[in-house]
Amino acid sequence: MNISIGRRQFLGAVGAGLLSGGLPEFVFAAPGADYGRLLVLVELKGGNDGLNTVVPYADAAYARLRPRIGISRDEVLKLDEKAALHPSLESLMALWQAKELAIVQGLGYEDPNFSHFRSIEIWDTGSASNQTLGEGWLARAFSAVPVPVGFAAEGAVIGGLENGPLAGSRCVALANPDQFLRRARLATPMRASGSAALQHVLKVESDIAQAAVRLAGSAAPLQGFPPGDLGNSLRIAAQVLAGGARVAAIKVSLNGFDNHQNQPGVHANLLRQFAESIAAFRSCLQGLGQWNNTLVMTYAEFGRRPAENGSMGTDHGTSNVHFVTGGRVKGGLYGEGPRLDQLENENLRHVLDFRSLYATALGPWWGMDSGRALGGRFEPVPLFRAV
Repeated sequence: MNISIGRRQFLGAVGAGLLSGGLPEFVFAAPGADYGRLLVLVELKGGNDGLNTVVPYADAAYARLRPRIGISRDEVLKLDEKAALHPSLESLMALWQAKELAIVQGLGYEDPNFSHFRSIEIWDTGSASNQTLGEGWLARAFSAVPVPVGFAAEGAVIGGLENGPLAGSRCVALANPDQFLRRARLATPMRASGSAALQHVLKVESDIAQAAVRLAGSAAPLQGFPPGDLGNSLRIAAQVLAGGARVAAIKVSLNGFDNHQNQPGVHANLLRQFAESIAAFRSCLQGLGQWNNTLVMTYAEFGRRPAENGSMGTDHGTSNVHFVTGGRVKGGLYGEGPRLDQLENENLRHVLDFRSLYATALGPWWGMDSGRALGGRFEPVPLFRAV
C-alpha cells in the first residue's frame, strides 16, 4: 500500500475496497529476520547494456559485434585480464579496490520475455516467465516475516511512483521529505466516532501520519551528491536514515537505459550518474556509521543484445550483469562472464537465475528462509564477508 495520499483519496480507496489487507499495524518480527540491515534496490529502468558496462575487452568477438559502439580497450577500467568497467564508472573503482563491489554476471531466467512491461513484472515479483504473481517479492517476504514494531514502514520508494518489488507491502512513496510531511497533515485523523468502520479508517490514517513524521528525516540537506534523479533520490534516502527513521528496504531508480539509438553518449552519462551517486551514498553512510548494515543491489528488466543495431544502439536482450555493494560485501566477479561464442538466438545465455540474487538478500543478508518468499529454492551467491 502506497501511503503518501490525502484524506479524500484515502477514504475513497477504502470505500472502493482497495485496501483489503486490514489494519496496517506494526507487529513483532518473527525469529530469523534481521531487518536492522537495510536493503537498497536500484532499478536501471529500460534495460541496461551489460556488455558496455562490464566490458569483455579481451574477447575479439566483442569488437566484432560492436564495431561502432564498443568501448576501446584503451579506455576501459581494467578489473582483470578479461573484464573491465566502462570509463564512466570511474567513481566505482574506489569500491572495487576496497573489495566492497561485487559484480554478478550472467543473470537471467528461462524462456526470456522481451517486453518491458512483462519482463520487469517477472523481476519485480520474482516469478517464472510462465507465472503471474500479484505481489512483489519483498512484499511476500514481509508477509512471511513481518518487520519489527517501531519501523516507520516496511519500505520506501524514493523518486518514482512504481513500487516494483514492494508492490503489495506497506511502503511509502517519498519524493521529498517536506512534501511528504505536507501531504501527511491531510491524513491527520478526525475525532473518533462510534462507528467501528470509521474508527478502522481513522486508525490507518493515524498510522500514515506517524509514518510520515518518522520518515521525514533530517532537516539539513546532505552534501556531496551529484545532480540528477538518482543522486537526489539517494540523498533523500540518506536524509531519511540520518533522521533515525527505520525501514527494511528502499527502492530508487534511474531511467533512460532503453538505448535503441545513439547509445554511446547517453549510456556514458547514465553510468556516470550511477557511479557518482553510489559513491556519494557510500561516503555518506560511512559517515553515519551505517554502511556495514546496508546492501545496495541493482536490477533491470533485461540486458541488451550483443550485436549493435543499425542506429548506433542496442535492442532488447537477455542475460545481464548487476552490481552489489555494501560494507559487508566481499568484492569480486561472480557468476560467469559473457560467452560471445555461444549465443542463443543472437542473445547471451544466462548462467545464474536472477532469483539467486534475491535469495542472497533474503537469506544471508536478512537471515530468513528465502523459499517462503520466492516459492522455491535458489542458491544464494556467496557475496558476504565477516565484519
